[in-house]
Amino acid sequence: MELLRNGRPRVVITGMGSVSALGPVKDLWDSLKNGRSGIRRIETIPIDHVPVQIGGEVRGFDPEDYEIDRKEARRMGRACQFAIAAAKMAIADAGLTIADIEAQGERVGTVIGSSLGSQELSEQTTTKYRTEGRKPNPLGLVNSLPNMPGHYVSKVVRTLGPLLAPSTACATGTQSVGEASELIKNGRSDMVVTGGVEAVLQDYAIAGFEAMDTLATGYNDNPSAASRPFDKNRNGFVFAEGCGIVIVESLAHALKRGARIYAEVLGHASSSDAYHIAALDPNAGGATRAMRWALDDAHVNVEDIGYINAHGTSTQPNDAMETLAIKKVFGEEAYNLMISSTKSMIGHALGAAGTLEIIASVMTLVEQIVHPTINYETPDPDCDLDYVPNVARQVENLKYVLSNSFGLGGQNASIVLGKI
Repeated sequence: MELLRNGRPRVVITGMGSVSALGPVKDLWDSLKNGRSGIRRIETIPIDHVPVQIGGEVRGFDPEDYEIDRKEARRMGRACQFAIAAAKMAIADAGLTIADIEAQGERVGTVIGSSLGSQELSEQTTTKYRTEGRKPNPLGLVNSLPNMPGHYVSKVVRTLGPLLAPSTACATGTQSVGEASELIKNGRSDMVVTGGVEAVLQDYAIAGFEAMDTLATGYNDNPSAASRPFDKNRNGFVFAEGCGIVIVESLAHALKRGARIYAEVLGHASSSDAYHIAALDPNAGGATRAMRWALDDAHVNVEDIGYINAHGTSTQPNDAMETLAIKKVFGEEAYNLMISSTKSMIGHALGAAGTLEIIASVMTLVEQIVHPTINYETPDPDCDLDYVPNVARQVENLKYVLSNSFGLGGQNASIVLGKI
């Protein structure tokens, strides 16, 4: 097996871990391919005073199940807890132990991003200071920073190599995996623990997005029907939380240790809309560039891609824009593509979304099953491609997939994965 691709080390995915509204990877994938939603009425926080009361909530999570001391868990915040849990799952799934990671020392990197980090810690510290006159928690602000999930994972699993913490809104999870692959292709690391995390399913965050008119409304009594990407009657996204972590390593390193290989990271790219903080470029310029550059980086032709895991947020502007971008990149081939949205079942977990969707894309390659876009009932003339509505599809000879993530601030990221 060739160890280089285009003169650079080949990068493969050998382990995956997730914390999500649908659970760890096995449960997540089982639910996705069977069209089961994890979107429910929120239970972990008081929510009756907020107009939108549903989300892709992680339930039953106990940090002690992952050997995180409860006192330290409170100090580090929920995002860091999720990241440690998912990283430990991914390491075990890769057939590794923390001792194995530590033994490799400087050759193992960490690239874990987040949009908001453990922002609830900063909010709690600020509120107590202003309303109760309490002396600020000396670590409250520090532990809320977006780079802290990466720090804690590095500390717990003993990665001593490069440490990066991308924070590119909804593109974070995808960009993190892409940047991790570059560390390997450039010879800086043999292995990287990488992904994205988000855990700010809080009333003020929900209220803020609701004030922007971006959340799905009118579904408090029917949460599973709220996220309906590409459907004509979609009216917003569903806020979610979670974490996806994958282990990427050079093919040479993976073969040397006899690792099971899920898929290959062939190429990736990021771009800027340079347009607006929240509104989408109506010409889909940034999304188009990200997809085109990712395909170029992968040296994969448009006709070779069989499936796109769409950003697919369920907002009117995003789904129409993404459809336009796909048509611009793929031309007539766009009508031969299968496209589906993981967010239809787990909601939009911001910085975690991209990596959770990469995990779904990897499982698509492994099992040759494309999960559906659920709640697709009414076709939209502006969204006229094949969105694999409501029922999963068994496929044959699917070799290449593309996964998209587009975020606030005009951040765009796309990644190409291949069957190996």
